[in-house]
Amino acid sequence: MNARHLCLLAALQGAFLGAFLSGVLPAAAAEWAVDPARSAIRFSGVQVGVPFTGRFERFTASVDFDPAKPEAGHALVLVDLASARTGDVQRDEALPQKDWFDVKAASQARFEATRFVDKGQGDYAAVGTLTIRGTSRPVTLPFHLTFDGGAAHAVGRVGLVRTEFGVGQGAWASGQWVALDVGVEVDIVATAQPASGH
Repeated sequence: MNARHLCLLAALQGAFLGAFLSGVLPAAAAEWAVDPARSAIRFSGVQVGVPFTGRFERFTASVDFDPAKPEAGHALVLVDLASARTGDVQRDEALPQKDWFDVKAASQARFEATRFVDKGQGDYAAVGTLTIRGTSRPVTLPFHLTFDGGAAHAVGRVGLVRTEFGVGQGAWASGQWVALDVGVEVDIVATAQPASGH
């Protein structure tokens, strides 16, 4: 095989690889629009020894993520803390109050990811900062990402200590009645947006 044949073979291989990747990953997959109807942010905890779960009914998210350059990605998630629902009337009425989320002082939780880390096999980590009740702490959210056509589906979970963010004041600060450890789960579906050209 001479040099000309080698060059032609390399060109064909490059074209095939480009076509394959464009079929697997959406073209210019950087900006994503989150579908709130198919997405959820849930939380879980334990009260007087009994596990409970809940969800935030209102949140917004902007995501800039390219699987080829995850380290350059960025995401901003804003959660309406007053929208927390667990199915227990007493608990749901207490959560927005001053001892817990104190929504009159700070109505939103904010998670800003400044980069993503590719862990392999569809596993990633969003590295950023979580702010609740005016307290900000570094948080890394691991998640698994799958693609289906132009849509992406991310599922992840992170464990938090609620008192590190001032959630649970006074009699609730000790963990005697409500456990200090809580879980936050994300289940996000987003669609790729056309390149903006800038």
